[in-house]
Amino acid sequence: MNTSATHNERIAKMSFASVYPMYLAKVEKKGRTKEELHQVIEWLTGFDSSTLQDLIKQNVTFETFFQQALLHPNAHLISGVICGYRIEGIENQLTRQVRYLDKLVDELAKGWKMEKILRSAV
Repeated sequence: MNTSATHNERIAKMSFASVYPMYLAKVEKKGRTKEELHQVIEWLTGFDSSTLQDLIKQNVTFETFFQQALLHPNAHLISGVICGYRIEGIENQLTRQVRYLDKLVDELAKGWKMEKILRSAV
């Protein structure tokens, strides 16, 4: 699926710090922890909790966030629909990476086992 240039640009310029509290609220509302959220983010990006906090303080955009990330080699195994888009069909690399993160947070909030979320049983 090809997202519009405007949609991709909006996602690229969105700050990670503005979305992070929503990720945290979503998982905590479903009984998951901040530590579990950080584990999922670290798996995808390579950012430990300290680096993550620094990026939040710097108010980096998703574009900068994923430029600095070292995406997990199994990230391509993340599939399904999130925000109305089939992840594996998103052509724009940055938009697909942001949707990877959205999908992982969604799976965490849905109560999936960590092994399944982190694609370690594959």
